[in-house]
Amino acid sequence: MPPFPLAYRWTLGVFLIVVAATWWRPEHPVEQAMHHSLTVLGLAALLLVQRRRPLPYASFLLILIFLVLHSVAARWIYSFVPYDDWTEALFGVRLNELFGWQRNNFDRLVHLSYGLCSGPVLFARFREAGRGIRWSALVAVDVVLSTSAVYELFEWGIAMTLAPGAAEAYNGQQGDLWDAQKDMTLATGGAIVAVAVTALIAYHRSGFGSRRIPQPAATLDG
Repeated sequence: MPPFPLAYRWTLGVFLIVVAATWWRPEHPVEQAMHHSLTVLGLAALLLVQRRRPLPYASFLLILIFLVLHSVAARWIYSFVPYDDWTEALFGVRLNELFGWQRNNFDRLVHLSYGLCSGPVLFARFREAGRGIRWSALVAVDVVLSTSAVYELFEWGIAMTLAPGAAEAYNGQQGDLWDAQKDMTLATGGAIVAVAVTALIAYHRSGFGSRRIPQPAATLDG
């Protein structure tokens, strides 16, 4: 199979259109470009993997869904995503008022989606490599947790090297001292849920839990 069948090309094309749209009259071009440096790295890694060891379409799609959410968040540097305006226009409800939130929580959604989207991809990759279901599930969650921690350390490095105002704008902490820990928890929790569902499906397909019908013992005539 070629690395980029038609469905993959269409999906990638839609993704690039969405990313381009987020750059229409950017409100925070410098900070948005900083965030998109990770988008470029993620997309480059995805295309490299796709050429060498093609991913199933579901995995390819999950990764791009996460990158779309990240790109939308980068448009408003995470802290100012106008989701309240969107939900009010569509449903007449402002989420922050409905749930009593005191901050913009779109960054929480993105971290949660990292676990939800990448966990099953990692699980499927480990299974393709011949690993067992339990091992694949455990290591997939572990990788999500580890990479989330590395990213938070990266943000900490930004905060240590940039001016405080620029660091706050990039990190999107919004005054929450426990922002990094909450982000890691959400990513890991999302991975646990998504990988658990994926592992249960894998168990079901492998015949786990199916009842074996006992066969009558053979008897000798005469």
